[in-house]
Amino acid sequence: MRRRSGDAPRPNQIRTVGIIGGGQMGSGIAQVCCVAGFPTLVYEQTEAMAQRARSTVKRGMNVAVERGKLEQTAHVAACERVTVTTQLQALAGVDLIIEAVVEDLAIKNGVWRELDERCPPETIFASNTSSLTIAAMAAATTRSARVIGLHFFNPVPVMRLVEVVRAVQTSDESVALVTAFARKLGKEPIAAKDRPGFVVNRLLVPYLLDAVRALETGVATVHDIDLGMRLGAGHPMGPFALLDLVGLDTLLRMADIMYEEYRDPRFAPPPLLRRMVVAGFYGQKSGKGFWDYSQDPPRASEIG
Repeated sequence: MRRRSGDAPRPNQIRTVGIIGGGQMGSGIAQVCCVAGFPTLVYEQTEAMAQRARSTVKRGMNVAVERGKLEQTAHVAACERVTVTTQLQALAGVDLIIEAVVEDLAIKNGVWRELDERCPPETIFASNTSSLTIAAMAAATTRSARVIGLHFFNPVPVMRLVEVVRAVQTSDESVALVTAFARKLGKEPIAAKDRPGFVVNRLLVPYLLDAVRALETGVATVHDIDLGMRLGAGHPMGPFALLDLVGLDTLLRMADIMYEEYRDPRFAPPPLLRRMVVAGFYGQKSGKGFWDYSQDPPRASEIG
């Protein structure tokens, strides 16, 4: 018998997962879900994008096997659990849908409205947003108690942290369900309130923007700032290498969203960051950011 919309799902009822978007984050989330034993359905808009998503998930699991992180038998079983589709309706039967599309509230809410019409009321909607408000997404649906933030970190198969973000509408049952799910993936969940940036990016974004400002004002070079933070502060990578990994365009969107919310100068994007994004210097994904990835090994770009 189908549950009434007001009835909360029990924590052991997440059995299948749907993922909207098969890019870098979406494919990483798909990988950890299928490896953890969850049948996983990934949606992409076109067959070409779907093929790229399939290849990315498979490549990620191949790397895990090569590094001894995944047994060959587990690899075969995980591959059998993941499916990529171009039919959004196919996700109507899953228990949990994780959205990993571009950091644009209008686009995300368009996805949620369409899914809201197709999915039964007990389906949980979780957004992988890094900076947008969950409350605004919940308000776009008829299931606001079952909308939550589930923010993974890049690269998803490696990074253990997941932020579980509760909006004012989110139910206790949904929080418990999603938190238990994150642990089943082998992740360590932390609870965050629904404020742009949540925990990690609220602290990290000003640090990265300050690094860009230091470069703008001639404090030091890209190479020396990165080396200084690695050797002097014990960071695994410098701020510019991290910026290039995250994507300069992604950081710019996050900073704009957070500045709009807080009106704090710490979140205001420096002019240099905007100029680089306009120039198409996004970091690793474009081949050049603060470091030049056409070089082997990458060399610091002459930017400032």
